[in-house]
Amino acid sequence: MESKFGRIKVSNNSPVIVIFSLMCVVAFFINGMTQGTANRALFSVYRAPLTDPFTYVRMFGHIFGHANWNHLISNLTLILVVGPLLEEKYGSRNMIIVIVVTALITGLVNYTFFPSVRLLGASGVAFAFVLLSPFTNMKQGYIPITFILVVVIYLGGQVYEGLFVRNNISNITHIIGGIIGAVLGYRMQKE
Repeated sequence: MESKFGRIKVSNNSPVIVIFSLMCVVAFFINGMTQGTANRALFSVYRAPLTDPFTYVRMFGHIFGHANWNHLISNLTLILVVGPLLEEKYGSRNMIIVIVVTALITGLVNYTFFPSVRLLGASGVAFAFVLLSPFTNMKQGYIPITFILVVVIYLGGQVYEGLFVRNNISNITHIIGGIIGAVLGYRMQKE
């Protein structure tokens, strides 16, 4: 592609984040084309028989499903802003680990403790990324002030909303995602 500033090249600096985001968009459109059936069958966690093989698919698939366009955009905006920086710092393999661990743990918690709630969306992954990001500049023996601020602002806000605000948001998923991001961020700094 030519421009008056010279040749512009496009690169994929974070393949995991790009593929993850595209999978969320594809899942969103598949759900729309199936009038909500895809979210119920593949992209949300809820109490279902353990003999149903899709129960296990949904334990991971719920991170791709979203309730509406605003839900999708709010999660992907955060993931696409923070994710590439994290993938460049920690590598594609570690980002896959963060995504998969977050999906599994949030899915299991929802399945076990909230049997009547249907969980879907990538907000657990987004919160994992938010709490992982302050560790990118961590020095040995120091806790970044940005980490403390993020914990107070993001997780504190989720605890407050979980206790005092009635909405359709899974605050526990945000909290668990943030804890996973913080724990894995700390561990990856030690590697």
